[in-house]
Amino acid sequence: MIRKNILITGASSGLGAGMAREFAARGRNLALCARRTDRLETLKAELLAAHPGITVSLRALDVNDHAQVFDVFREFAAELGTLDRVIVNAGMGKGASLGTGYFHANVATAQTNFVAALAQCEAALEIFRKQGNGHLVTISSMSAMRGMPRAITVYAATKAGLAALSEGIRSDLWGSPIKVSTIFPGYIRSEINEKVKHTPFMIDNAVGCRLLAKAIEREPVKAYVPWWPWAPLGLLMRVLPLGLVRKLG
Repeated sequence: MIRKNILITGASSGLGAGMAREFAARGRNLALCARRTDRLETLKAELLAAHPGITVSLRALDVNDHAQVFDVFREFAAELGTLDRVIVNAGMGKGASLGTGYFHANVATAQTNFVAALAQCEAALEIFRKQGNGHLVTISSMSAMRGMPRAITVYAATKAGLAALSEGIRSDLWGSPIKVSTIFPGYIRSEINEKVKHTPFMIDNAVGCRLLAKAIEREPVKAYVPWWPWAPLGLLMRVLPLGLVRKLG
């Protein structure tokens, strides 16, 4: 099945913008939303210039405004006729070791990466249930495999929670035409991690987004991106002593 109309949250930069470019190149119509509408407008102009046959619809969206999430998703569905795939991508990477005075950053990450993701999943599935089909994609992280130290302690916990939420949705929809995929990216260079140095196995944004789109198109239950080295590392991360796993953070 070709998923013609694709909604991507957090599409103004990073992985969201990169995936938009990849799906536009495949001839898909895009529903793009983010807080920074100026960047969305620039991206829309770029995509339409390169691929004039597609439709690109934009909406301003702060995913922490949960009522707005439902409104925006419904507006996109009404405008395009259907939403065939929703990619829950919007996220935040702020954080610090707990107990060091940065609760404001940690709680912001928890709210954006999990509670707001829950709102996006609810809004998407409301539409998919009405349509009788659809593809829900959640962007988790390889950090979800285990507890991680320092600045990504809360980030990793939210991505683990999102992966568990996605699996629960998949279980709830067992045998349904609605598909659910959880994607576990490794280290892909984007704005969320541009200041992080000496990160192992980092790949650039263009390569990472090309691999993400390829994985999403297969509609797997879950996928590690890139497969090497993260698929075997994912297995090892679950069983290795924490003292070794924490070095990947």
